[in-house]
Amino acid sequence: MASGSTTLRSLVPSMFLPAMVFEIGNGAVLPVVAITALDLGASAGTAGLLVALLGIGQLAGNLPAAALAARLGDRRAMCVAGGVSAVVMLGAMLSPSLIGFGACLLVLGGCNATFYLARQSYLTDVAPLDLRARALSMLGGSHRVGLFIGPFVGAAVIGLTSLRAAYGVAIATALLTVLVLLVVRDVEPVGWTATPAPAAARTGMLATVRAHRRLLLTLGVAVLAIGATRAARQVVLPLWAVHLGLGPQETSLVFGIAGAVDMALFYPSGKVMDRYGRLAVAVPSMLVLGGAMIALPLTGGIVGLTAVAMVMSFGNGIGSGIVMTLGADVAPPDNRLRFLSAWRVMSDSGNALGPVAVSAVAGAFGLAAGIATVGGVGLLAAAALAVWAPRYSPFATLAMMRAR
Repeated sequence: MASGSTTLRSLVPSMFLPAMVFEIGNGAVLPVVAITALDLGASAGTAGLLVALLGIGQLAGNLPAAALAARLGDRRAMCVAGGVSAVVMLGAMLSPSLIGFGACLLVLGGCNATFYLARQSYLTDVAPLDLRARALSMLGGSHRVGLFIGPFVGAAVIGLTSLRAAYGVAIATALLTVLVLLVVRDVEPVGWTATPAPAAARTGMLATVRAHRRLLLTLGVAVLAIGATRAARQVVLPLWAVHLGLGPQETSLVFGIAGAVDMALFYPSGKVMDRYGRLAVAVPSMLVLGGAMIALPLTGGIVGLTAVAMVMSFGNGIGSGIVMTLGADVAPPDNRLRFLSAWRVMSDSGNALGPVAVSAVAGAFGLAAGIATVGGVGLLAAAALAVWAPRYSPFATLAMMRAR
């Protein structure tokens, strides 16, 4: 199938740019969420639970996000998510209590759910099938570029003002994201047709889940484990940095350096997936990330912490876009939005459970044990992917063959 007039370059202003800008704000905030909680009087375990509220809010927001995107359209839904995100970031910046701060994190997770689901659905519609993995990996790469820039911006702002100023960065980037989405021209879908799904699969969310329950209980569980490992990575690094006695600026810089590794790998990852199949990066990604996380408690200073963080980012980076690509591969084309919502529930369940697992094990056996446990989950994710992940899309591959 030819790529037609839609190219990766044509998707930069309409999709990759707003995704990157939105993530700059998240990148500025993520390193300081746990530290802000500690500042407000939380223990290490409670700080982990507060970080988990981001994932819980994202999980709870998936079903409303699908309804909102279906009603408004993908790009308008992203605009709404950006505007509400700016408001709750302001609340997080000004909050004097753990309860208020946690409530803001919960709503922010819901905003992220809406933005992420809408952008994945939009890009799956407009990206040519033969460039699907590269397009979704570049979307994941835009996410990583934002998370790379964000900690450096956050560290600079913190150095000039205070810890809470990092949330001001997120307010500005959320509003800028909305502006970009409003002024940049939309891209037309590539327009291909697959065999229609049975009517029962299109009647609602419960029917969608029933129709695809075997897939969601196999490959979906692997995706849940990926989400848990990746989300835990965001909390174990700052908590271990605090354990080692590092300050917020040093922690942000470690995040930024590791993010550079992550950022550099998204396009090669997508190219390998398009050419050699999804397993070529999915399994190595989780083996490296899980193994590096198990090694994290062995570090005793900023040099060792940075080195292990870079290896973790290498594993994460080579898997750029893998969850979105697998979701696009197995999503029925005429029931895509509801299926992707269920798919994101699995992924976001992992996002919520990863920090909770760290917190629970850390509370019982110590922080090092909590970190090693989620590293083991990453290794289990690699095994599950090896068994259940398809190499190519069961829908798109057939459509491409018919189009030739």
